[in-house]
Amino acid sequence: MSVEQKINSLRDELREHNYNYYILDNPTISDFDFDIKLKKLQTLEEAHPEFYDANSPTRRVGGEVTKNFNTVVHEHRMYSLDNSYSKDDLLDWEKRIEKNVDGKVEFVCELKYDGASISLTYENGHLLRAVTRGDGTQGDDVTANIKTIKSVPLKLKGEFPKKFDIRGEIVLPFEGFNKMNEERIDIGEEPYRNPRNTASGSLKLQDSAEVARRPLECLLYNITGSNLGFDTQFESLEKARQMGFKVPNAAKLVTSVDEVLEFIAYWDVHRHDLPYETDGVVLKVNNLQQQEELGYTAKSPRWAMAYKFKAEQVSTRLNEITYQVGRTGAITPVANLEPVELAGTTVKRASLHNADQIEKLDIREGDEVFVEKGGEIIPKIIAVDLTKRPANSQPTQYITHCPECHTELVRQEGDAKHFCPNYNGCMVQIIGRIQHFISRKAMDIEGLGGETVALLVNEGLISNYSDLYTLTKEEVLPLERMAEKSADNLINGIEASKQIPFERVLFALGIRFVGETVAKKLAKHYKSIDALANASVEDLITVDEIGDRIAESVVEFFSSEENKAIIERLRHHGLQLEISAEKLANQTDKLKGQSIVVSGVFETVSRTELKKLIEDNGGKVSSSISSKTSFLVAGDKMGPSKLAKAETLGVQIISEKDFLLKLK
Repeated sequence: MSVEQKINSLRDELREHNYNYYILDNPTISDFDFDIKLKKLQTLEEAHPEFYDANSPTRRVGGEVTKNFNTVVHEHRMYSLDNSYSKDDLLDWEKRIEKNVDGKVEFVCELKYDGASISLTYENGHLLRAVTRGDGTQGDDVTANIKTIKSVPLKLKGEFPKKFDIRGEIVLPFEGFNKMNEERIDIGEEPYRNPRNTASGSLKLQDSAEVARRPLECLLYNITGSNLGFDTQFESLEKARQMGFKVPNAAKLVTSVDEVLEFIAYWDVHRHDLPYETDGVVLKVNNLQQQEELGYTAKSPRWAMAYKFKAEQVSTRLNEITYQVGRTGAITPVANLEPVELAGTTVKRASLHNADQIEKLDIREGDEVFVEKGGEIIPKIIAVDLTKRPANSQPTQYITHCPECHTELVRQEGDAKHFCPNYNGCMVQIIGRIQHFISRKAMDIEGLGGETVALLVNEGLISNYSDLYTLTKEEVLPLERMAEKSADNLINGIEASKQIPFERVLFALGIRFVGETVAKKLAKHYKSIDALANASVEDLITVDEIGDRIAESVVEFFSSEENKAIIERLRHHGLQLEISAEKLANQTDKLKGQSIVVSGVFETVSRTELKKLIEDNGGKVSSSISSKTSFLVAGDKMGPSKLAKAETLGVQIISEKDFLLKLK
């Protein structure tokens, strides 16, 4: 046997032993014998570097140091899930689904593991990269660290798609977490707070050898890609197991919400017997074609829902109510609490939302309050223990002036919160707007963080976001903790942001009520900042999903002389204030004012591409057929009820081929 054959044979053998141990929980070799074989392989690989393999079992021991984690754009976006807390929520969700898809609807119930989300990309059966969830659009490349996790296959078994992403959670089992804490206590160090945060922090450790020492596991639950070779979510889970992934066996295929509730009731009790943290159940429409028909909102898939287990609840004392000022001037009252343990973390603060919430619950300083975590993430006060209220307690008087600049607060009709109207003079608002401008979903300026922004403002180097583009290396170098390389990164990051497309620049401006999705709609409709700036309220509300409040906010923003001057400065510095010529070339008004429904399976283009073509040509994609539907694009395997409804309402039905001809 040649050296290359010996190396490949050892690799295959070790992969099989690893699979038996970490995936099947059925070891067929002792740890000692495994280590001997691994050492033999390491020795052969070191002596023969020409046979290097990035996914060799020896890569699991770590040793690679990553000082900077590169940002990677997800090929397929990682969406968050809508949450439900009651049977009524689930029944409403089921009704919406049945209204928008044809045929019988089945659901897959899966446990929601509480870890750090990860996306693994495989190509030709080998692990290509591992990326954190990040903001759902892009995340950090943590491949070197993920390779050390034994339950992540570096090379797949059996048959597999040519290229795909598989999503899951990196978790830290209770047993391993407790052992890690025992070791930390023994050497006099503070124990870790909870498994979820420890798992998440592990992914960003610079030394992969340190990650390898942590007993992390990877539980997979969703395959994404093209030509995957299966038709249902339940089938995909079995396919993932066959490829060598660790897929929990708790998943169950059901046909009704009653069965879903039985699954939830069972696991609400038995989850405490599991080796990992869980915080709920994830429900998914089983049929992948139905998933595609249902599509996505701006943030979540319409075909999936998370049912959260009842949140843990504790009581503690409310020591003080303070007030925060947001970048738009919104005032948020905050309860400062006597520290208390809740769902694995120490809670010291909780949002009180607004004056109405304080009045409704009659919350006062000195009260004993009940706190729970909404969705087991954000602490909130749900009630006051009136039996423990001090005799000298006084009702809370909501502040009347800004805690930062002392300007009198305003609250307009329909507003949930009070606001500080000192838009251009309140330092916290100024800093907040610039921090929003540089954020990842906006201008994504590498090398510039929130603390540095505050420092730049406080040092008088900038007073609004257009000032960023006049900064020099010489000006930022004297700043605290600013080394030469950091200064170079900051200036280079600012320069690179000039290539950010118009819709993200528009979002970055921080116009009140103009979020990421609204910015995209406005950019697409008006195509330039000048056209948008000249739009009236009446004109704006004709744009899809733009209401009075958004329209009025946009007009108010562009009526400000200071905002006009800032935009002119951004123009002067070369930012993208209109849709690029390349994008414009792909957009027309051929479908303007038309509402179009897409249903079935298509051959020439995918459903996603079809929807994009509709939007790029001025049309609106609708999920359900009504008398307002302009026409229905029908593909193969289209459901009979949609077809019947279209015929009953006299809606025109065209083929994929006819639709594409319309655009020529």
